[in-house]
Amino acid sequence: MLVDPRHPFFRRLWVLVLCVLLPLAWAGVELAAGSPLWALLFAAAGLYLAVTLLVPRR
Repeated sequence: MLVDPRHPFFRRLWVLVLCVLLPLAWAGVELAAGSPLWALLFAAAGLYLAVTLLVPRR
């Protein structure tokens, strides 16, 4: 597992949201700058963090 959602760093909701939104926002910046590969990598990282941190596991 790359990110442990039970780590104390991720206890606050604003930290979770920020960790998801920053890579997604940077993907938009990279796409606007004309770098689709970097945009894809940052979008994948943001989506991975969204699934790992925001989707509850059983």
